[in-house]
Amino acid sequence: MRNQAAIVRRVAEEVFKEKGAKVDYLVGTMIELPRAALTADQIAEEAEFFSFGTNDLTQTTYGISRDDINQFLPAYMKAGIFKQDPFATLDQAGVGQLVQMAATKGRKTRPNIHLGICGEHGGDPESVKFCHRIGLNYVSCSPFRLLTARLAAAQAALEEKMSGPAHTNA
Repeated sequence: MRNQAAIVRRVAEEVFKEKGAKVDYLVGTMIELPRAALTADQIAEEAEFFSFGTNDLTQTTYGISRDDINQFLPAYMKAGIFKQDPFATLDQAGVGQLVQMAATKGRKTRPNIHLGICGEHGGDPESVKFCHRIGLNYVSCSPFRLLTARLAAAQAALEEKMSGPAHTNA
């Protein structure tokens, strides 16, 4: 990360000088491997944002290919091995724990780090609500899932507000 961040910043300065203009930008990285999640505090020394590639993180955490899962997922779901497709809804107990841990470690090193997820999980309501609960800044998803993601984000914010200390059922 240190090597690549230095290259990005050097080239950006060269372009700014050449064009006579500057733009604000952040240098960050995708977190798609369990090791990256485990060492997020070190990565955050250089990274100003993490975008969790949760489909790839799911694939590498489970050690299963999303290209092959449809060959056995129906049988696994019928047998109760999986409750849902882990590539459709984020596995909060496993993969989600890696995301949450990496977010915590990243914030410990860089308190203002921007954190989010990208991919199909970013358009899944349960996954969006999980991201809100752990304090991620954004979700990114394909355009056709955008309305679902926005509705889920609004519901998560409302649920949080309603469950706060000022809320009563009286």
